[in-house]
Amino acid sequence: MIQACIFDLDGVIVDTAVYHYLAWKRLANELGFDFTEAQNERLKGISRMRSLELILEWGGIRKTAAEQEVLATRKNEWYVEMISHMTPQEILPGAKAFLEAARNAGLKTALGSASKNSSAILERTKLLPLFDAIVDGNTVTASKPDPEVFLKGAAALGIAPADCVVFEDAIAGITAARAAGMKAVGIGQQETLTGADMVVPGLQFMSIEKLNKLAANS
Repeated sequence: MIQACIFDLDGVIVDTAVYHYLAWKRLANELGFDFTEAQNERLKGISRMRSLELILEWGGIRKTAAEQEVLATRKNEWYVEMISHMTPQEILPGAKAFLEAARNAGLKTALGSASKNSSAILERTKLLPLFDAIVDGNTVTASKPDPEVFLKGAAALGIAPADCVVFEDAIAGITAARAAGMKAVGIGQQETLTGADMVVPGLQFMSIEKLNKLAANS
């Protein structure tokens, strides 16, 4: 029986990928190389430090751990400045309506994101009151596909993992959800998110009825 919904943030509730891309691109350019949108897609669902490691590898640049911390902080400052101007108009189609429907149906809701800025984003978009718990990069140590973020989300809600369903747009997130023993709804393309129990193009195509069918088929 599904009792809780746990949502990834980027690509599910809002799309901040463009802000990450612009900040990482600025950093790469300052280091003397370019960073493409295709490369940015490969960073979906992974932590800031792991993202930086990959970008430095692509640029053929080596930095000490201390230097990497400085670079990651610089990128994050640019990113935070960009998201500080976000508005509710940047909520992805159907996200707010489905969150409200889930809560009206008596389901618990949590955020499970690698972002360390999730609370700020939810505040700017006025979605914070729609979540019972926030678990993000400030409270987890392992990146997806490790299931830590989702297991902590279930614990924060007081719901057994088997009674939770995760909404994710990244393969790493789907893998993490399955590793946590949870159902997984992919947000995106069926051919990409092959490990999901169900795939919809966006939350505007999701409903409580579909959620109930997913539970009935388990």
